Amino acid sequence: MGRKKVEIKRIQEKSCRQVAFCKRRKGLLKKAKEVSILCDVDVAAVIFSNSGRLYQFSSTNRLFFISV
Repeated sequence: MGRKKVEIKRIQEKSCRQVAFCKRRKGLLKKAKEVSILCDVDVAAVIFSNSGRLYQFSSTNRLFFISV
């Protein structure tokens, strides 16, 4: 048995949408870190929230971001 296919659509309730964003952001940054370690590559991830807040990950000091 596999998982059901999930329909991709906007989450209408604001609090549920914020919770989903936080969980997915954490998972995405974790995966970026794992890929950088397992594959020995430079990885950068930049995420902007609806409120304009910046979340970033860089696997090395050579990669840097300037927030505008």
